[in-house]
Amino acid sequence: MDLSDLRIFIAVVREGGVTRAAERLHRVQSNVTTRIRQLEEDLGVALFIREGKRLHLAPQGQVLLGYANRLLALADETRDALQDAKPRGTFRLGAMESTAAVRLPGLLSEYHRRHPGVVLELRTGNPQVLASAILAGDLDAALVAEPIADEPFEKVLAFEEELVIIAAANHPPIVKKGSSLPRTIIVFEHGCPHRKRLEDWYARRNEMPVRMIELASYHAMLGCVVAGMGVALIPKSVLTTFPDRRLLSVHPLGRTENRAWTVLIWRREAGSANIQALKEMLQSSRLAGHRQVRTARAV
Repeated sequence: MDLSDLRIFIAVVREGGVTRAAERLHRVQSNVTTRIRQLEEDLGVALFIREGKRLHLAPQGQVLLGYANRLLALADETRDALQDAKPRGTFRLGAMESTAAVRLPGLLSEYHRRHPGVVLELRTGNPQVLASAILAGDLDAALVAEPIADEPFEKVLAFEEELVIIAAANHPPIVKKGSSLPRTIIVFEHGCPHRKRLEDWYARRNEMPVRMIELASYHAMLGCVVAGMGVALIPKSVLTTFPDRRLLSVHPLGRTENRAWTVLIWRREAGSANIQALKEMLQSSRLAGHRQVRTARAV
């Protein structure tokens, strides 16, 4: 049973016979008759009661008529949804925890306001985990820090982050020449790009921390830093969400070391209206940010 068989069946019912149905469908009568008999053989029931050349809808045909109308309506709805550029349905988005905590609340609130027909689902994780989830079909898109492989993904720049080292409030300078580097660092699990950046920062100075403390959230990380348990490398924007900012000291990095870029990625050739809508919002937000910077410099 396929949709074309159902359309022929409905046409025969509505037109009251094969002849008029064939005319309406621009088919020869023998083709319509053959398709109806094939449908009956496929279903194993008689759909019409035949009196000579006249056809009357059988009880089983009446049942099929209801289902056929619903199936064809659903097929039309599906076709419209696939061809419609309007965001809709479930949008499964991934993000790093720092991005989810700082960058997404306002952005996703505005996304929901603009596109109420979209159901947003959010998952956090490191870039490796999120990229694998996209390739496995478990996520539609994700916001991750560079570097990320180009081959399987399409991507667009979302945010530029300034990275800083944070320590307890009374910690001596860290990044100045001659300063002894902290012996303990507080990091996320392997796969976190900020952890890799901090490890590389130590390696370029021919040193390595004596101890690493792995944590699962920025709130825990900030709390441990305040307690003097070690230092951490984080996007500076994260500090805007921390009420006890005065209990921390911030140690800026050099210009060649302090920048990180967050990109929106999705599987190549698997874009959607939902992704396009988020992409446009990110690009508009970045453009507005550049205008504000130029205005501030002019003043």
